Amino acid sequence: MSVLLLSAALWMGHKVFANIAAQAAQGSGERKVRTTLTQDLPRLDGGRLKATVVEVTYAPGAYSPAHSHPCPVIGYVASGELRTQVKGSTEVTYKAGEGFYEPPNRMHLISANASQTEPAKLVAIFLCDHDAELSMPVRDDSGKGEQ
Repeated sequence: MSVLLLSAALWMGHKVFANIAAQAAQGSGERKVRTTLTQDLPRLDGGRLKATVVEVTYAPGAYSPAHSHPCPVIGYVASGELRTQVKGSTEVTYKAGEGFYEPPNRMHLISANASQTEPAKLVAIFLCDHDAELSMPVRDDSGKGEQ
């Protein structure tokens, strides 16, 4: 059962990305499909797994506060450029058409539009436990609030 649910979640993610690629090629008389990311996933309990697709649009210069995700996240930059940094890693800028992976429970220190003049759009697929919150603020050492 868990393999079936995980396969369905991955198929759904593939269909979302293929749909984005098909929309980009619409009207050109051709359809291009390319793999933007291949990533092994941690062991997941498919009996409680839920896939959620989230679209985030950042206005020019906009960013998200520091946060973490309790589950693996597969991301795709649909337009613009996204600056990102996970604790322990260097800052990376992803451009439209690029995909990325975030392992579970990693502190996401930077998630921001790289441009001060153009918007950026990100599509993220969360593979989480049914009851999990998708995003949690990073708290300071005292646990009193966001950083």
